[in-house]
Formats: sequence, structure tokens, C-alpha cells
Amino acid sequence: MNQVDETKPSEQFQYDPNNLLESLIERLNLKNDAALSRALEVAPPLISKIRHRRLPVGASLLIRMHEVSDLSIRDLRQLMGDRRTKFRISDKQFKPKTASAEALSS
Repeated sequence: MNQVDETKPSEQFQYDPNNLLESLIERLNLKNDAALSRALEVAPPLISKIRHRRLPVGASLLIRMHEVSDLSIRDLRQLMGDRRTKFRISDKQFKPKTASAEALSS
């Protein structure tokens, strides 16, 4: 009898920046993280912090990875385990400032 996998989709794919970094190193034919940091034009400690999960992969770095590797943003996100199809953005970010808020900030 076949056993059904009952894990939730969110549990099947977990965030793993190491997979992303290793895939980029392989795709770009690099030797190590230092070579990757040079290719991405970022400081080596940034790659180390991402690898050790002390820092998330930010949007600007993701765009730089796209530019260097020619992988789509979607492919890069899938390599690191990000399977979200929608993003929640606060509606406050897009509301114009009111006149009273501008007066207070002046």
C-alpha cells in the first residue's frame, strides 16, 4: 500500500540560501564564496552572512544575481526555496502623505 505524503506544501520546501549560492557557484564556474562575492560585486562577509542565515537575500542582491547568471528572478527564488506566488505589502507604503503629516515633519 502506498503511503501518502501528508506534509503541508509550506513544509516541503524550506528556505535554503545554500542551495542558491551553490547553484550560482556551479553555474558561473566559480571556485568558492570569495569568487562569488567578486562576481556579484559584494563584500565577502555578505555571502557568509547569507550562507549562515544571519542575513536574508535582499531584493537588490537577487537582482544582481539575475544580471550575472541570466537566471530569472523566479528561478533564483525557487533555488532558495521561496515558493510564494503573492507578496503582502502594507497599504500604508503607497498612501500619499497628508498635509498634517507633512507639516509635522517640516
